[in-house]
Amino acid sequence: MPDTAPGLPRSTDNASLRAFLHGLPGVDEVGARARAAALATRSIKTTAKAYAIDLAIRMVDLTTLEGADTPGKVRALSAKARRPDPEDRDVPQVAAVCVYPDLVPVAVDALRGSPVAVASVATAFPAGRAPLEAKLADTRQAVADGADEIDMVIDRGAFLAGDYRKVHEEIVAVREACARPGGEPAHLKVILETGELAAYDNVRRASWLAMLAGADFIKTSTGKVNPAATLPVTLVMLEAVRDFRAVTGRQVGVKPAGGIRTTKDALRHLVLVNETTGPDWLDPSWFRLGASSLLNDLLMQRTRLATGTYPGPDHYTLD
Repeated sequence: MPDTAPGLPRSTDNASLRAFLHGLPGVDEVGARARAAALATRSIKTTAKAYAIDLAIRMVDLTTLEGADTPGKVRALSAKARRPDPEDRDVPQVAAVCVYPDLVPVAVDALRGSPVAVASVATAFPAGRAPLEAKLADTRQAVADGADEIDMVIDRGAFLAGDYRKVHEEIVAVREACARPGGEPAHLKVILETGELAAYDNVRRASWLAMLAGADFIKTSTGKVNPAATLPVTLVMLEAVRDFRAVTGRQVGVKPAGGIRTTKDALRHLVLVNETTGPDWLDPSWFRLGASSLLNDLLMQRTRLATGTYPGPDHYTLD
């Protein structure tokens, strides 16, 4: 697959965006699957595995996005984010806690004084079917309540209909809504919902469209649609951010989310990052793992490496 893309579009009108996005190199789907499968067989030596597990823990966005979420659940999740294993102070903290906008104040209060970020889904998550003003109000409120990061969803219907300008303009508007008077804006993670994009070519196009509009991160999925994060899709997105930096000089992060449940899954993603984009992305500032059940398995495997035995199934809280 080519390492660079054609020159950037000179305009954001739909014709220019369409010409640029459809001029990107096509994705060899068979090749992408084969490459991802080959990398998934790579092993990490025992001496490096402990480091890799701790790195994966630091990359986790600990997430609760259910209709039955309560303030108590968010406080419990935040406590776990700050101290994943109450019996081991050496376990690193996770990257962020991700919640619905109305629960941002609870997470902000629970995480005050810690480096753990508060992320919030916005823009009518997960479907994105709402007027733009409602999406912007959703975003502004979450930012005003203290969210450090906003995870927005693109309008997949508009994208699949070829209305790239609408998608671009919505991302730009949400990015502007992430502004914080007198302070740094909230980081914007743009969810592509790759399980609804039908083809890897569309994943590449949506990745570039989001980056052109100013995304700080591109994210695979909401976790509400199957398939969610897959290694071949993450590979295509990693290639996109690599090529985007080569063309523009701007680095953009990647967040696979949904279906990443085991330490083996997490380590496969780290290998994929290292082999596709290189070590510049092997940092929580540039790569995240969206998960709700992954952390416990990482903690179990970490204890196994340190002690030679697995802890009991009730050793860690269920999230």
